[in-house]
Amino acid sequence: MTARTTGPVRVTDHGGGVHSIAVPIPDNPLGHTLVHLLDTDRGPVLIDTGWDDPTAWDTLTAGLAACGTSVTELHGVLITHHHPDHHGLSARVREASGAWIAMHPADATVVRRTRDAEPARWLDYLAAKLASAGAPEDHLAPLRAARSSGRATAFPGERAALPDREITPGALLDLPGRRLRAVWTPGHTPGHVCLHLEERHPAGTPGHGRLFSGDHLLPGISPHIGLYEDPDDATVTDPLGDYLISLRRVAALEPAEVLPAHQHPFTDAPARVRALLDHHEERLAGLLALLSTPRTPWQLAEIMEWNRPWAEIPYTSRNIAVSEVEAHLRHLVTRGRAEPVPGTDPVGYRAV
Repeated sequence: MTARTTGPVRVTDHGGGVHSIAVPIPDNPLGHTLVHLLDTDRGPVLIDTGWDDPTAWDTLTAGLAACGTSVTELHGVLITHHHPDHHGLSARVREASGAWIAMHPADATVVRRTRDAEPARWLDYLAAKLASAGAPEDHLAPLRAARSSGRATAFPGERAALPDREITPGALLDLPGRRLRAVWTPGHTPGHVCLHLEERHPAGTPGHGRLFSGDHLLPGISPHIGLYEDPDDATVTDPLGDYLISLRRVAALEPAEVLPAHQHPFTDAPARVRALLDHHEERLAGLLALLSTPRTPWQLAEIMEWNRPWAEIPYTSRNIAVSEVEAHLRHLVTRGRAEPVPGTDPVGYRAV
């Protein structure tokens, strides 16, 4: 693996026709998305694209140049999941190159819904959802004020391209000269996929090929797991349950190396999976202990441990935290370990 920095651009040669470009995410502690470039016999293919932002675009194009290619030469784009730091620049890439864009159909549905929805409707949905979770009026007031004043604005990802190809779980992708297999790993999103490069590691590292893991498997953090959002779908889902099953699926692959979309490459995927499984079991046990007294998701979020005190957590991050609590509650309910308290509004939960 050879990393080099050209001006503000950080490019890494992972060997075997695989590169990564660190594409910045504006105003985000993650810093950047690692967009991967895979050589094929029909031309280079991107895995994810980065955030829809002028600096990100300039970094991506400069990174491609540092890899000896350009955006106009791209043959295709594989999207691990629909979030804007992964799918954001896809439309601009397609406009410049004519490349096809592939995504799992579950996330393609999310992209289509996001493009079609009025921002005001999402504000209504978010306000109602937070109210049902027990959010106080002072937290709901900004959403309601934006809705009533007509200040609703577009959401990130609204300009992302609709994919023109589907990624089929378990199938080898149509990439001449490469063996890249799709692995469906729902949890972070309903259509998240990892991509398993079933080729000998160029450095001879023991294991089975390399895994482009997107946000599913990261070396130092756990991805956000919240409830899947769809104002038109009342299906009861269990994203955390999906995620835990998906973790075991990628551990069984035993890749020689994991190439994630954030942080850095790493080895020993099974050990990292075990650590994440333990983390979520500890999180569930802690939540269950707090449910000895009935509490709403918001009340639970206020007293749970986060990476900083609740009073210091920004507004949007509080929404994400509450969604994460709801996903863990949903999983406890699915396991038969917790239940909603009848007659409570907003709904409180208790241990059983």
